Amino acid sequence: MQTTFVLVHSPSVGPSTWAPVAESLERRGHAAVVPDLTGISAGGAPYWPRVVDAVRAATPSDGPVVLVAHSNAGFFLPVIKEGLGDRVVACVFADAHVPPGEGLITTAEKEFLPFLRDLAGPDGVLPRWTDWWDEEDVVAMLPDPAVRIRVAGEQPRLPLDYYTQPIPVPAGWDEVRCSCLWYSPGYSAAAERAAERGWPVTRLPGLHLHQLIDPDGVTDALLKLSRKS
Repeated sequence: MQTTFVLVHSPSVGPSTWAPVAESLERRGHAAVVPDLTGISAGGAPYWPRVVDAVRAATPSDGPVVLVAHSNAGFFLPVIKEGLGDRVVACVFADAHVPPGEGLITTAEKEFLPFLRDLAGPDGVLPRWTDWWDEEDVVAMLPDPAVRIRVAGEQPRLPLDYYTQPIPVPAGWDEVRCSCLWYSPGYSAAAERAAERGWPVTRLPGLHLHQLIDPDGVTDALLKLSRKS
């Protein structure tokens, strides 16, 4: 039965960040879906159950699954895997945070919270993610103006408590094949944690949204990392 690649975008951005890779996978005869997580903050915390529900709704009801997470979507992979059950045959962290083996985590580390609190408005809601950074940094990540407009336009404005909500990490989630695809300098620590756990790590140098710059190269890496050696 055909394996489906489930490409999970960071809830800070939107599904178009994975669309070119989904298209590249499909051109090569692979099934791929990109769940839309842009509405997961509606209704207040906890948000992680809506992430799981959105991924399950977008994923075919049978057949093996490879989960691929980008950025802070990595924190949700353990609960997503639990929600999909034994169908998950591999997890790939693409410039993504790597969760621990079990426990509770949040999508923002303590040292990052002051930055986020300064950004939040009186209503506790943050600007769009691309508005957090200098324009030149955004242009470097998204040099194509049409792509930049599309990515910026679909971003949700997340509440601050999205980044402080506790997310459970079920024990045993990492018993399947796990691996790391590392793009940017900002995720070097995540790559190191993956290597320390004995996971395969592939370096594809670029910036944080490299899957939009080189979707075929990212697809090549995902296909290799998701296979058993």
